[in-house]
Amino acid sequence: MNITLNQTDATKAHLHVVLEEGDYAPKVDEKIKEYSKKAQIKGFRPGKVPPGMIRKMYGKGILVEEINSLLSKSVNDYIKQNDIKILGEPLPDQTKQQSIDWDNQKEFAFDFELGILPDFNLNLENISVDGYKIEADDDTIAQVYEHMQRQYGETANPETSEADDYLSGELKQVDGEFSTTTLLPVNKVKKNQEQFVGAKAGDVLTFNLQEIFDNDAAAVSHVTGATKQKAAELTGDFTFTVDKINRTAPAEFNQEFFDKIFGKDTVTTREEFDAKVKETLTENYNTEAEKLLRNNIVEKLVNETEIQIPEDFFKKWLLTANEGKLTQEQIDQNIDKYKEELKWSMIRNKVVEENDIKISNEEVVDSAKKKMLAQFGMATATEEMEEAISGYVDSFLKQNNGRNFVNEYEAILADRVIDFIKDKITVVEKSVTAEEFRDIAGE
Repeated sequence: MNITLNQTDATKAHLHVVLEEGDYAPKVDEKIKEYSKKAQIKGFRPGKVPPGMIRKMYGKGILVEEINSLLSKSVNDYIKQNDIKILGEPLPDQTKQQSIDWDNQKEFAFDFELGILPDFNLNLENISVDGYKIEADDDTIAQVYEHMQRQYGETANPETSEADDYLSGELKQVDGEFSTTTLLPVNKVKKNQEQFVGAKAGDVLTFNLQEIFDNDAAAVSHVTGATKQKAAELTGDFTFTVDKINRTAPAEFNQEFFDKIFGKDTVTTREEFDAKVKETLTENYNTEAEKLLRNNIVEKLVNETEIQIPEDFFKKWLLTANEGKLTQEQIDQNIDKYKEELKWSMIRNKVVEENDIKISNEEVVDSAKKKMLAQFGMATATEEMEEAISGYVDSFLKQNNGRNFVNEYEAILADRVIDFIKDKITVVEKSVTAEEFRDIAGE
């Protein structure tokens, strides 16, 4: 056997493999003997079929199978032993393979195309990313109070709308594709509010969306469910088909209301309630801020780390590996996204390898158990439930041929890598209000 690597540039290489008869013949002979012992052919006793007959009947198939097996192992071993960093898998030269004469050849030559992933520098110390610390501002708290009071207040569906009602229905762009089912708060309408007072179920109201909210991006965003940036692009006339009218008498700030929000006797005074709301809001927003920071770290590293990608090979490999799932057109359209994912994977792997980051099986099991307990609204399992929960977790992690275990492992590893990177880069912390953060996160 002879294997030759010809690297044409930093990201491309070809592998030439020559198999001689001595490389594969012993395995083929061994497999033919196995067949002769197991084969049941009319006229011969079980296990007494002559090897020559087996070779004549099945020899070519056995030869192809053994050569392919030997070829795959040899190529993979060569790549591993020579520490060649490749993208995906080697791609065989199908044209040359089709010209093989399996009946007469004794020596076989194969060629493979390789996509090489060259090493790169990762300078974490030079990376700077903005992080956000959020304070719940008065406007946000007021909006939350209004929402909670309406949520737990008494609701009726009158026939005719008034200024403090919500109109439930379908909002559609007249000259566009935007459409959504939403609640339209009449008291938030700043211009032509009289159009929305006195409305009934079945009425179709036509208006300029930006105009009625006086170009308030936050109000348009709230009604449409779009980000502020997207909301600003929703221009022109809209129709609103009224389905029903919602009128809610706001819930009073009393112990019953406090208990519904935070659980029985968690807070007992208005002052405690206000403090708890602000604390909860701040925690929730800071959780979102942490998610944004992690996403921004990945984006920054991918954009600022110079990594050579064998793009042509990458496209070929994606098409081959996803045969029947992805078309060439889809790959071409999304290649930038695929390259970003590949670059992040390479960066992550480099951090793991160079810093010996490891995840134990126990960590995977513990993480899966915490998530499962959270589904039951529990932080820890009681002694009575421990055995059952452990059984559920074990069964879950083994499902999908162990893919669930791999997914949990990858999620923990990704978090561990980001935590490591956060300690090495510069995070510039900025204090912002909740409303300011919503604007930043929506960009």
